[in-house]
Amino acid sequence: MPIAAETVSAVEAIFARRLREGTAPGAAWAVFDRDGVAATGGLGDARLGAAASDPDTLFRVASCTKSFTAAALLLLRDTGRLDLDAPVRAFVPEFAPDVPGRFDAPISVRMLMTMSGGLPTDDPWADREESMTRDAFRRTIADGIRCVTVPGTAFEYSNLGYALLGQVIERASGATYVDFVEQELVAPLDLAARFEAPAGPTPAVATGNRRGPDGWVPLPFTGPGAFSAIGGVFASARSLAEWAGWLASAWGGDESGPLSAASRRELQQLHRVAPPPRTPAPDAPVPAPLVTGYGYGLFVEHDARFGPVVSHSGGYPGFSAHMRWHAASGLGVVALENATYAKVSRGAEAALERLLLDADAVAPLRREPDPWPETLATAEGLSRLAIEWSDAAADALLASNAALDVPYDERRATLDAAWTSVGGRTAASGALEDRACDSPDHLVWFQRGATGRLRLEVRMTPLLRGRAQTFTVAVEDDAAPGR
Repeated sequence: MPIAAETVSAVEAIFARRLREGTAPGAAWAVFDRDGVAATGGLGDARLGAAASDPDTLFRVASCTKSFTAAALLLLRDTGRLDLDAPVRAFVPEFAPDVPGRFDAPISVRMLMTMSGGLPTDDPWADREESMTRDAFRRTIADGIRCVTVPGTAFEYSNLGYALLGQVIERASGATYVDFVEQELVAPLDLAARFEAPAGPTPAVATGNRRGPDGWVPLPFTGPGAFSAIGGVFASARSLAEWAGWLASAWGGDESGPLSAASRRELQQLHRVAPPPRTPAPDAPVPAPLVTGYGYGLFVEHDARFGPVVSHSGGYPGFSAHMRWHAASGLGVVALENATYAKVSRGAEAALERLLLDADAVAPLRREPDPWPETLATAEGLSRLAIEWSDAAADALLASNAALDVPYDERRATLDAAWTSVGGRTAASGALEDRACDSPDHLVWFQRGATGRLRLEVRMTPLLRGRAQTFTVAVEDDAAPGR
């Protein structure tokens, strides 16, 4: 879909304002849709006073890496090398955590993928453990791990869980985690992404920073290790947008790349609901109704205005990253900054909202679905039936359950009483007024009487040549839409 130039300028202004406010020395961003990367930008310093940031500068993307890890697991599943419901202990024998209540609750691969393995939240400890060797990792696990919830029962974000999944990938594939992801995902998609940290400062890679008492303090790079599966990827804004756009393209049926569209959609399904924060910020505005949870390596939100939005943040010593997209349209944003836990997610959230509210983009997103032709034809027939009942006409329009659920004589009596309540039928009674459709099989409309209106509703069966499985009639009340 076309993105207006003024909208792109507004997106860039969001990130420019963040840098003016001192969130980070440098930033890069990209906007994408189903046609690819649509706009990019770089701001500030990739290296303090030495190199400018641009859309092709590599940043640590931190926990956005978890989407690569989850995709690798599904690739192994799809090629018959991994059962997602297998116990993690089959791959990491040392993993035998203490479970509350001493329940016998083996933790499966799928539980860790959905952040429901019962392990406690472990930021920022895990962020400092990336370079841990495999032997040290297994000794750490063997020393003892404990859960905060019974595995498989609740959401709890766990980096350690994804580090364990990295070991699952190694055992199932026979390759190192880094080699498998780079060879099976990064290379086939031709992404400018890697795990190996640079040996020294380079203009091609942003240097991470933390805020010290006298300003920004550059941080050293860490190299790949047992915790790389939680956040080890370096990627540019452009390449991370290409990755996110490829994931998002699954909703349009795109079968390109190493993972099927069906499996990519599976990543983006809400598999575990996440509860709201226990202690909301004081004086925080009441949020729009929102359901949030975890898919596989991705968060999924249901926004009351736009529908499902898929995202993941990344926070790491020296870096902040965020990617998010609107599932129905494929419109998305990637944003990167080179400062510790800078919460660039706030800028990305504002940028995607601005994109979705753009006049050119919002119309197709908010358009209600079209009813099936059979739904519309049945509604027209039911409008006539509501004015003059006929058992034969009802048999032609209603599914086999309808007369069993509510006998025809009761339906006639209900209709007669409803028409009496609105002053009786008129010449205009047959029109379908203010019709509304939230699904192709479901339609609501109104019919006018002499002094009021009736609300009619139909839902079709799933059969290709289906009939109406429900047909209800009620007198419109004062609060009904379209009054």
